[in-house]
Amino acid sequence: MDCPYCLIRDPEQEVVFESDLVRFVQDRRYQGALKHSGVIIPIKHRETVFDLSDAEIAATFQLLSRVKSWMDREFSPDGYNIGWNCGRVGGQGLFHAHMHVIPRFRQEPLAGKGIRSLLKSDANRW
Repeated sequence: MDCPYCLIRDPEQEVVFESDLVRFVQDRRYQGALKHSGVIIPIKHRETVFDLSDAEIAATFQLLSRVKSWMDREFSPDGYNIGWNCGRVGGQGLFHAHMHVIPRFRQEPLAGKGIRSLLKSDANRW
């Protein structure tokens, strides 16, 4: 298996925090306009959030609290988007479960647009 989250080895990937079960990774290749964002991933390969053990779910949210405190202190965001994409139709492109942690800032062109804004648009009606 050639999963970029199973073995963190690319110099563009930085493990910021890690526990026995999960880690918070920032990957400059994918940040683009999502300044300071990153993902919380299980250390063991799990395809989606629905495949996580109870212990991995608890560890994920414990780490999320730590990441938020760090981001608040380092970057002072005005809000956050937190989310999972599950399955190809759900927008998942890398099939190792990962929770997006995206700090948001009022000066962004799309400030105030949440994760559902594209889904609620007329372009998504069928």
